[in-house]
Amino acid sequence: MVFSHPTFLFLFLPAVLALYALAPRWARNALLLVASLAFYAFDRPEITLVMLASIALNWALGLWVERAGARSGVVVALALAVNLGLLGFFKYWNFLWDNLQALWPQLERFPRDPVELPIGISFFTFQALSYVIDVRRGEARAQRSPLDFGLYIALFPQLIAGPIVRYRDVAEQIVERKHSLELFARGVRRFVVGLGKKMLIANVLAGPAKEIFEHNPQALDASTAWLGALCYTAQIYFDFSGYSDMAIGLGLMFGFRFLENFNYPYIARSVTDFWRRWHISLSSWFRDYLYIPLGGNRAGAARTYFNLLAVFCLCGLWHGAAWNFVVWGLYHGAFLVFERVTRRESRGAASWLGLPVTLLVVVVGWVFFNAPSLSHALEFLRAMAGAGSGDGRALHAGLFFTPTVLLAGVAAVIGSTPWLRALTLWREQRAARNGADGVETTLEWSSIGAIAVVLVLSAMTLSGGTLNPFIYFRF
Repeated sequence: MVFSHPTFLFLFLPAVLALYALAPRWARNALLLVASLAFYAFDRPEITLVMLASIALNWALGLWVERAGARSGVVVALALAVNLGLLGFFKYWNFLWDNLQALWPQLERFPRDPVELPIGISFFTFQALSYVIDVRRGEARAQRSPLDFGLYIALFPQLIAGPIVRYRDVAEQIVERKHSLELFARGVRRFVVGLGKKMLIANVLAGPAKEIFEHNPQALDASTAWLGALCYTAQIYFDFSGYSDMAIGLGLMFGFRFLENFNYPYIARSVTDFWRRWHISLSSWFRDYLYIPLGGNRAGAARTYFNLLAVFCLCGLWHGAAWNFVVWGLYHGAFLVFERVTRRESRGAASWLGLPVTLLVVVVGWVFFNAPSLSHALEFLRAMAGAGSGDGRALHAGLFFTPTVLLAGVAAVIGSTPWLRALTLWREQRAARNGADGVETTLEWSSIGAIAVVLVLSAMTLSGGTLNPFIYFRF
């Protein structure tokens, strides 16, 4: 099930909210856990067994680590082996087998059924690992209740595509959390904003991005190839940040406060700054549980550069079991190394030139991310450089400049900048000075009206059958 599915919006969510409001406090976690498992099992009930196995194993391992104390290193190693083994089998077995077949064609005599990837396994596996490691470090207490631990792993707002929530950040909220009408209203607004990002911007721009990337890249002219890359650049941001907004909004409705996952990454002035702003929960996870344990920047320049490349190679592989994802990760890692070597991050990142250069680097990187293969990505980049054979007659950029696409593009440009956050801050400061005067009342009702319009337009788009899955569901 996805947040932008009619069944979720008009049946599942209202029913869960109503039951949650009526349930006594002691029953709310159990209700949310059952609802989360039902949400996860909606399309493929059998994959719920994988999640239940992960919950049971990591709950037991967390208790074992706490009891073992100083001798818990072996238990943590076991947790790493179990979790990474589970992730590796389901996510990378097909990739490994295909590459082995390329090296030894004789393996084709041994037919096999491809392993199906459980949705969201990358996210809930990383959450489980961070829990066990934090217990080992003394940064969190082991959860005694299997029900409460199961809720931490399976909580449906952030289950499928993050943000990656750390146990220490929500441990107290799982046991006791506050609810209020104001918090619920904030959650509804945040959810509707995310829904609008998905339905009104990401889905619209997905059309030209998909058609252009599926075309033979050798037959593309430069303008069409650039249009496809730019549309995908906007699509993936508004698709994923839209999901994160919806997840954070849903969390607020049920009393949970999740950390932010995006901070306007397309205004970054360096690649280093981009990764402080993009998918923050994943970036911080790799920093705290891989980069720093590898030595971080404490063991000299050469080791720092190696650590950065290793982390981003694995970051790319985390996103997908294909060589183009590995290249995407190494590509970003190489730019991070370059910025450290040249000290661009500290000296030149604040210049006006930093923003367009960084955006160019990111757009080129998204070609590797979105292309179906590494060879396709390289040919697409050739077309962007003007080296393709397309003449712009059969397929040209003008074919995609419909009013809807143009409007979505303008909204994407505006929505990629923090003007709305600045406006909200200005309103809060003004209200603190002047109180609820006539202007503030007008602004509040205008805000409510805008949210209502976004909701109605999103519902209309949804009824038109333009639904497509969130991009990060496949990870």
